[in-house]
Amino acid sequence: MPRYEMLSGEAVETIERGWQRLVAEVGIAFDHPEALRRFRDAGQRVEDDVVFLDPAFVLEQVALAPQRFHLHGRDAARAVDIGGDEMVFVAVEGPPFVREGDERREGTLADLERFVALGHVHDEIDVPGSLACEANDRPLDSRHLDMVRAALVGSDKPLVGASISRVAAEDSLELAALVAGGREALERSPSVLANVNVNSPLRYDERMLDGLLVYAAAGQPLLVTPFLLMGAMAPVTVAAALVQQLAEALAGVALTQLVRPGTPVVLGSFLSHTDMRTGAPGFGGPEAALGLIASGQLARRYGLPWRSGGGGLTTSQSVDAQAAWEALNTLLPAFLAGANVVVHAAGWLESGLVACYEKYLVDVELLGILRAQFTPFAFDEAALAFDAHVEVGHSGHFLGAAHTLARYRDCFRLPVLSSTDSFERWTRVGAPDTATRAAAGWRAALDRYAVPPLEDGVRAALDEHVLRRRRELGD
Repeated sequence: MPRYEMLSGEAVETIERGWQRLVAEVGIAFDHPEALRRFRDAGQRVEDDVVFLDPAFVLEQVALAPQRFHLHGRDAARAVDIGGDEMVFVAVEGPPFVREGDERREGTLADLERFVALGHVHDEIDVPGSLACEANDRPLDSRHLDMVRAALVGSDKPLVGASISRVAAEDSLELAALVAGGREALERSPSVLANVNVNSPLRYDERMLDGLLVYAAAGQPLLVTPFLLMGAMAPVTVAAALVQQLAEALAGVALTQLVRPGTPVVLGSFLSHTDMRTGAPGFGGPEAALGLIASGQLARRYGLPWRSGGGGLTTSQSVDAQAAWEALNTLLPAFLAGANVVVHAAGWLESGLVACYEKYLVDVELLGILRAQFTPFAFDEAALAFDAHVEVGHSGHFLGAAHTLARYRDCFRLPVLSSTDSFERWTRVGAPDTATRAAAGWRAALDRYAVPPLEDGVRAALDEHVLRRRRELGD
């Protein structure tokens, strides 16, 4: 479908002048000696931990990144293309807490395994992720091992690797290589997607840079994502936030290409607002929607795939109308602007603090609707259904027409969650609201789930690696 572009040529040029001035005159801080060395060796001015970048150099480095690339899964049929007209949906990533019905609690490894299973079962999700929630019942220093293993065993779709430290990134690659058939095979056929957040404003911290450097050296795709809440980590105007977002993200993209030219990289966008009455983060607002649409247009200017600023984002504490409208107002702009990667596409609740089972089903429903809505439909003689009009004439109905009977099974998208029952039938079955239906829906999905096949030798190698590394890390 056509992409929506809201910025005039003059506006784009103004934003471009803005980010170029920001990287050249204010600079970007990199809390990592290797990153500073690479920029210095490339002829960029470095003062303490701040790099002052020549905009022409940044654009030269950005041009080295591929405009599209292939992300492999354990099952070749599950692979996805990132870039161009493709959209890839990644489930919720990172919350420390889980909500199941009315219970809000710390996430566990068992919760993570269930979220991986939900992402595996639902075709709306392309990448289940390995970080759907924290495995708080596992030791902090080694839980990334259990979480990445759970994703590799529980789904044959592409993997999200841990990027919270150099150790976590290296372990993610080693585990993925065991499944891929070795490190050479992994680098030849990238299958680990990693996200690196900028510690906005204008700073990359050491832990995120560790992850960036490890994954870039291995040629694995990176999402380089500024985290901008306007009014807190960015100025309050959308224009200023877009300038800062480009300055931060393009500087990170340049670094990935200094490490390994041609490394697949996605220009990240996570742009929302702050409630100026309380200082709390806000999601699903109109400013964020406009920022998303503009971000897609700007990413295309630089020939980069781009990640939209989140999927089903909401500040709501429960699965209610607010959760739905804020999620839709984040997802719809991503579709309008042609996002290539949508993270947090299912399950996000409470400003990202919570991964919620019921919200997962709400978001799957939204994704299904939008994916169908943005798929062009046919205009041909059969679609015009002239014979059906001849058959039905000037009265009657089309329920029994031959045209309908030939198509009724798949002519409309069947809802996963929405109810079309009459009031009387809805009342007879207990008057279930959306959250209640969603609870039944995710449990039914888990009943359908079957662990995808994995060779015994590979599973044993994963288990051995996790046990050995856990001992080495002191857990």
